[in-house]
Amino acid sequence: MATVREATFELLRRHGLTTVFGNPGSNELLFLKDFPEDFDYVLALHEGAAVAMADGFAQATGHAAFVNLHAAAGTGNGMGVLTNSVYSKSPLVITAGQQVRATVGQEVMLANVDASLLTRPLTKWSAEPLCADDVPRTLSQAIHLASLPAPGPVYVSVPYDDWDKPAPAETSHLTQRHVVSDVRPSDEMLNDLLVRLEAAERPVLVLGPDVDAERANEAAVRVAEALGAPVWIAPSPARCPFPTTHPGFLGVLPADVTSVREAFEGHDLVLVVGAPVFRYHHHRPGAYLPPGICVLQVSGDPSEIARAPFGDGYLAPVGATLSALAEVVGHRGQDATAAARRPAVVRGADRVGAMHPDTVFATIAAAAPDDVVYVNESTSTAQSFWQHARMVEPGSFYSPASGGLGFGLPAAVGVQLAHPERRVVATIGDGSANFGITALWTAARYHVPVIFVILNNGTYGALRRFTRHLDTGETPGLDVPGISFTRLAEGYDVPSERVDNVDDLANALTKAFAGTSPVLIEAITYFD
Repeated sequence: MATVREATFELLRRHGLTTVFGNPGSNELLFLKDFPEDFDYVLALHEGAAVAMADGFAQATGHAAFVNLHAAAGTGNGMGVLTNSVYSKSPLVITAGQQVRATVGQEVMLANVDASLLTRPLTKWSAEPLCADDVPRTLSQAIHLASLPAPGPVYVSVPYDDWDKPAPAETSHLTQRHVVSDVRPSDEMLNDLLVRLEAAERPVLVLGPDVDAERANEAAVRVAEALGAPVWIAPSPARCPFPTTHPGFLGVLPADVTSVREAFEGHDLVLVVGAPVFRYHHHRPGAYLPPGICVLQVSGDPSEIARAPFGDGYLAPVGATLSALAEVVGHRGQDATAAARRPAVVRGADRVGAMHPDTVFATIAAAAPDDVVYVNESTSTAQSFWQHARMVEPGSFYSPASGGLGFGLPAAVGVQLAHPERRVVATIGDGSANFGITALWTAARYHVPVIFVILNNGTYGALRRFTRHLDTGETPGLDVPGISFTRLAEGYDVPSERVDNVDDLANALTKAFAGTSPVLIEAITYFD
């Protein structure tokens, strides 16, 4: 008779979850006992890094990823990064070891007290099975829930003495189940959208991360071109749903009420697909919209539809909806570039011993292959990034969806593991890098050839910008001088180079792209 552990591994195998990201503790050892040869264990040196690696892996593959954390403490370490997974809709199946079942109520050392409550509201669902017999079924439920619309992270706590218990014979049914999600927009919904779109004289599109997640980028291009509509990417993007080289691409929509309203001036209809309406960040209050404009929102997430403060909502899968619209929207012969008002790119000037961020991103763009994948967590240089990065292929950009630092470095490792045929460049700010620096060890240990570019300006640049916006003046804790990332990389056995001018950066990137190992480039920049 199979044990609960053996039944669980067979269940994971059935769903293709044969890569386990984790950092084990004593509560997890019986799960890892007799680890199957056809599984891979990716060790992270911190639970936050494990969650971020799995997040990047899940987003890049489009399938669920499995994470194994240590009790409540390890879960807590991972929850900072988990804030991003909620908003990126990453299908993560997160497990944690619980103390032996008979002692949980005594709150002995390493007991996960009220385990099912620990990760709420950061998970789509969380549970602790009521008995060992129910562990495989609970994990099956978790796997399906993580991937069904709208996808998201789930959490299961398992008492560690359950793993060696015999699994019920009925457990075999779990590996034979096949669950299909095939929700499509109705003809009535499509017709309503079509009538309203074709009646608009000056439409504009706003595309969100779900477009890229469902690989509907090409359909979005067809809809935009048929309507003659320019395209914004929704504020604070976690993915890139539209080619940045397209002449109708406007850039990233600003993240405050006033700027969004101003961006929509001159349009009579806004079609928002695969994004909330809207995820504002900076507080600039005012009227949401200019007079006389209509907003239509298409999302597969009921929560996004329900919480929108304006506009008409259509609950439908974004990929299927865009593909259907692309087939029926009449081409009005209107050029979207006529409505695109992208400002000319003016590169900032370098200084002696320090580069402008424009230089860094332009040099990377010039050196990178066409199918490069960016993982970006340099928040203060976002404008420079979007001015210079060229992204055409789906799945070319990932960024923390909720601003939780510590995503970028380890997520880049997960993305590269998912796509060994493409090259990943992680552009990370010096402040952000310290939250996930241990991922360098994993990249070296598993020979994951990410090119890490650390933009080192010695300060939390995003916070310095906020001091100007909030008029707080000089505040403590904003500078992080004296960090040598080349020395840190050396300690983790990752080759590294420090550069402070464009020629040295270009040479370093050329060598990095020609190689097949992880590399760290510390690019000295300045904050303006």
